Amino acid sequence: MMKFEALAGTMATVKADVLALPVVEDKAAFRRQLREVEQYVETVPIAVSTGAFTGKAGQTLLLTPANIHVRHILLVGVGKGEALSTESLRRLAGIACKSASAIRATSLVLFEPDESERVRHGAGVAAADTIAQAYAEGAALAAYTFDKYRTQDRTPYHGPARLGVATHSRARLRQLTEGLTHARVLCEAVYLARDLANAPGNEIYPETLAQRARAAGRASGFSVTVFDEKKIASLNMGGLLGVASGSVKPPRFIVMEYSPRKKRATLPIIVLVGKGVTFDSGGISIKPSANMAEMKMDMSGAAAVIGTMQAASTLRLPVRLVGLVPATENLPGGNALKPGDILRHLNGKTSEIDNTDAEGRLILADALSYASRYKPDLVVDLATLTGAVVVALAHLATGMMGTSEPHMQQMRAAGDRTYERVWQLPLFEEYEQLIKSDVADVKNVGGRWGGAITAALFLKHFIGEYPWIHLDIAGTAMLEENADYAPKGGSGVGVRLLIDFLRHWQKG
Repeated sequence: MMKFEALAGTMATVKADVLALPVVEDKAAFRRQLREVEQYVETVPIAVSTGAFTGKAGQTLLLTPANIHVRHILLVGVGKGEALSTESLRRLAGIACKSASAIRATSLVLFEPDESERVRHGAGVAAADTIAQAYAEGAALAAYTFDKYRTQDRTPYHGPARLGVATHSRARLRQLTEGLTHARVLCEAVYLARDLANAPGNEIYPETLAQRARAAGRASGFSVTVFDEKKIASLNMGGLLGVASGSVKPPRFIVMEYSPRKKRATLPIIVLVGKGVTFDSGGISIKPSANMAEMKMDMSGAAAVIGTMQAASTLRLPVRLVGLVPATENLPGGNALKPGDILRHLNGKTSEIDNTDAEGRLILADALSYASRYKPDLVVDLATLTGAVVVALAHLATGMMGTSEPHMQQMRAAGDRTYERVWQLPLFEEYEQLIKSDVADVKNVGGRWGGAITAALFLKHFIGEYPWIHLDIAGTAMLEENADYAPKGGSGVGVRLLIDFLRHWQKG
């Protein structure tokens, strides 16, 4: 990952291959910003004089200056000044990083927005550290690649090696540095989550996923305990055992724990549960072959939880955090789970299997039941659970459901700040009829309609006496095309959202 640094100076004094400047669309501010730039270029750019470049969001203009320590000046449009936000800055930084990469630049410097511009951050105004964090996130996350298996055209160049965030005021350097430090921890955790999700199923399977969790724990300071199939059986985790029965690779149940040394008894206990289906063929109810390769990313919830554990422990957040990952493959082996089978879960409740491709809720049921032993203040699960949520929300928002309105409001605010947005769906009791079973306590599918909701209601049968939030990340975790700072494939969604949520924690 690129090196971050905070700088104080002007266009004339900073050094970089590419110096990127945010340009707003408002005419008066646009003209003022262009006058500052024009003193370092020989002629007014044709794109400006013809009106082709106006500062509209996403527009870029690359200039070659003279007599300063910068090879190129990159103007990046951010749109109307009143709409300027930290998300605008993330996108600006992502665009700038890609433009710098196109000319194989080794260093990129981003100047803070003009002092007259107010940068929105959620419901407030961004401070210097938040601005620096947004810039660093956008650039570093845009630079991410997964090319470890390429042998023909793999290149050691992965974007600028150095990212500078520059300010005219030395008084802001300390805050900028703090923001960059925080961003590094977050981006490293998102990289981990993306790497885990993008890795093929013959690299990441239950045992190796547990190994990667252990490695993250050793490096960042959280403990990891892994239950093998015998321990899982002794706990009566029938959902996890049932889904795993079609694979020759045994399941694992990963327990991660982080706790600060000080004031441990007074800290909130928050449990994160991540769906860890390392490959999902659908089992006996097998999926179509088209795009089945994407199902290596069906453990994106687990990846997000591992990444969040790494970031939270590195940042020493004042919470007691537990991460639970039920890990398995879902394959159609000779011993595989069949439609019509009935499973008994850890909390004693039974589920009828109507479709073996609705396997994620079966393993989460055991994990959510296990979470009760921590007497948590909140449990949050993340899962690529349903295609229905993608139909409802596309790839732009995570579906959120749960039992605690105050905590869901906090999660929504965290989503607004990080732009990992969540949207609440209802859990009306009438939907329960769709998953009513004639032979068991609950059925694992509810038919064609309201699939994201009935999946959440299935999970609700297995939560204990604790507040609960369910995040269906099927649309936001697996991207079908490149975004401004997230490439096609695993997005690592959930890490930045949860860390922001934990930093702003309030008891519901």
